[in-house]
Amino acid sequence: MTADYPRSIVPVDHTEPVPRRVRAVLNGRTVLDTTRAVYVWEWSNYPQYYIPAGDLDPAAIVDEHHVQRLKRGSARRIGLRAGDQDRPAAGRIYADGPLEGLARLEWDALDAWFEEDEQVFVHPRNPYSRVDALRSTRAVRISLDGVTLAESSSPVLVFETGLPTRYYLNRTDVDFTLLEASPTRTACPYKGRTSDYWSVHAGGTVHRDLAWAYDFPTAALLPIAGLVSFYNEKVDVHLDGRLLDRPVTHFS
Repeated sequence: MTADYPRSIVPVDHTEPVPRRVRAVLNGRTVLDTTRAVYVWEWSNYPQYYIPAGDLDPAAIVDEHHVQRLKRGSARRIGLRAGDQDRPAAGRIYADGPLEGLARLEWDALDAWFEEDEQVFVHPRNPYSRVDALRSTRAVRISLDGVTLAESSSPVLVFETGLPTRYYLNRTDVDFTLLEASPTRTACPYKGRTSDYWSVHAGGTVHRDLAWAYDFPTAALLPIAGLVSFYNEKVDVHLDGRLLDRPVTHFS
């Protein structure tokens, strides 16, 4: 099946300078602060930050005396410590190769990451990706097992490089008698943190975590505030009366 959306095309191991100030916090303490970070694409969808080791707070580094032989060079493994918080195996500092002198930290080893003064979630934003939220009057119907879950003629369409178009619908266009609130919460580097998730009752089965909403999205995605979207990969989307193929992504 041919995808109907732009793919991510950045090759693995591609590198570029990060023009933004990058900071990260552990236990209320800033343990890295740099304007010299490097993007490294470990896979094509998005990059990771690699930080000059000299821009890490030396008092926060715990040398774990473990050398790793990796495809990008030799590296020593480090932990992080701030106050009474210890994060073992938090990252590595490369000792040779093209990344010599750079540290790669596990995202979840830090409590929060910032680009300039805006918090970033999950992973760095891809500088080659676009994420646009556009109002539309196209007719969208969401169904599952022959049951209509939502129907709208005033959706907001979110176009994100590397992912299928997402359709965000007014809550008044959603049949909430078929939905069940879920405690699940997720985050997106472009949209922020979800405020709600729902499972769906259809065909005598509960389908877990198929719909979500962002009540307080990032500024660039404000048009989706409070609207509901469904995983195209797991429901049937009818656009202008035509049933779309279900895309295959890592969310499938």
